Amino acid sequence: MSRTLLIIIVLVGLGAGGYFYLNQPEPTPAEKLEAAAEDAGDAVSEAASAVQEAASEALESATEQASEAASSLTDQATEAASSVADQATEAANSIADQASEAADQAGDQVASLADQGQELFNSWVQEGMLTAQNFDYDAMVASVQNSEMAQVVKDQVIKILDEIKASPEAVLTKLQDLQKAMSQ
Repeated sequence: MSRTLLIIIVLVGLGAGGYFYLNQPEPTPAEKLEAAAEDAGDAVSEAASAVQEAASEALESATEQASEAASSLTDQATEAASSVADQATEAANSIADQASEAADQAGDQVASLADQGQELFNSWVQEGMLTAQNFDYDAMVASVQNSEMAQVVKDQVIKILDEIKASPEAVLTKLQDLQKAMSQ
């Protein structure tokens, strides 16, 4: 009877812990890692507590039964702790993979926008819109405003174009500033 009681106590403890763990609101990835680590510690503590209580009761009835039950519970607690640790490791790996993918995507987007600015600059030069003899301010400003460059870059490019318009002889000195701004 005490062996059955011991098993019931352990199962109730593990069941209550599992129920609590599964019915929490969706945590953030950082909270998932922290909760998994805490749950692993709690599961081990609960299992150890249940083992101690069961061992005391089992000692009263029979020393041999207590030894068998404690061994069984230790295995179960070890398996539960191992499972929680595996889940925490999987969650950490998943978060790391997601962060790496996000960084790669952001880098690709930045490179794409820099390429777009450089392509726009090259098209102005090829079409003859940006030379000392020909400066098509309106067409260049319109193409900058219609581009997908960041607003900060657009503002900087338009400012340089304004400076060139105000002082056409500065076109050659401002070309380097313009190209640098558009390739950021």
